[in-house]
Amino acid sequence: MPPITKPAAPLARSETPPLPPQEHARSQGAARVLLVLTLSALGLWILHEFLPALAWALVLAIALWPVYTRLEHRFPPGKHNILLPTLMTAAVALVFLVPLVILGIQAAREAHDVAEFVRSAEANGVPAPEFLQHLPYGAAQATTWWNDNLGHAQAGSDLLRRFENHSVLGASKNVGREVVHRIVLFGFSLVALFFLFRDWRTVRNQSLTACHRLFGPRGERVARQMVASVHGTVDGLVLVGLGEGFLLGIVYHFAGVPHPVLLGAFTAVAAMIPFGAAVAIAIAALLLVAAGSVTAALVVAGAGLVVTFVADHFIRPALIGGTTKLPFLWVLLGILGGVETFGLLGLFVGPAVMAALVLLWREFTEGPDATA
Repeated sequence: MPPITKPAAPLARSETPPLPPQEHARSQGAARVLLVLTLSALGLWILHEFLPALAWALVLAIALWPVYTRLEHRFPPGKHNILLPTLMTAAVALVFLVPLVILGIQAAREAHDVAEFVRSAEANGVPAPEFLQHLPYGAAQATTWWNDNLGHAQAGSDLLRRFENHSVLGASKNVGREVVHRIVLFGFSLVALFFLFRDWRTVRNQSLTACHRLFGPRGERVARQMVASVHGTVDGLVLVGLGEGFLLGIVYHFAGVPHPVLLGAFTAVAAMIPFGAAVAIAIAALLLVAAGSVTAALVVAGAGLVVTFVADHFIRPALIGGTTKLPFLWVLLGILGGVETFGLLGLFVGPAVMAALVLLWREFTEGPDATA
């Protein structure tokens, strides 16, 4: 009887040998970094339409943080911490909305005069402005040219017809859409600002912890420097711009500039941008020249030159540079470059980025003790 042979054992499935602990940790770290980058990119893509609103909320929260902490110290929040953030957010909304409502009311009052001008121009042409008669040279020739080209009914009708074409109507529709879009973003900024006021301690502590863990003590110093830059920019641009608009608005009133309140508000906004106040002052002077008040126009131009010179060469460098320890040249470049890249938001983002870069450069060239 042949010996009974046992069946051959099945071949064992090949198994991948486990990675060494060091390589396994390295692969997990790479996968984690890839996951974080992918989710961050996806989150930015989802929120890209709302990033300006979030940035404005953050800028407003940083700018108003000293005021809010004082109010919070004087009026301690309750259990739910709702009332004070709501009041602060409502105050911010009113600061922006009240001037817009006033401007809207003023524009509505002027609509009747504009309609009358349009009807008169269509029927009789555009009359020659009075300042042409007061020109030192070529007054008669300029007045004659105006009357021949714009001072009759046919010219007025042709000029108005150009504003009724489809491109102008399309542009007005685009402006309407932009207005609605910005209103929505403004509302979202207010909502984000409310939560930043309510949870500012948590946001601050988490941000400083993240900066410290990612970049060490240097990251925390950079974050504090950027916050200080926002404070300095608010003081040096916004507050100084409002002061310039107030002072020049008084000058406009006594000089006889038409609509001094509106032009003063425009000057305040324009003064927040470097060299922007000069445009508003030039408009005020030209309006006075058009009305035949050359002396008043010179007074406005002189007063504007003095106010802007003092503000731009003494007050702003002291407020911005003293807070951020940043040369005013880099502040100016940050403001102009920021406005060119990010619009009005760049007024605050540009100097903050420049302050962080200058801080890193000083630490690299002089050591951490140089920025203490």
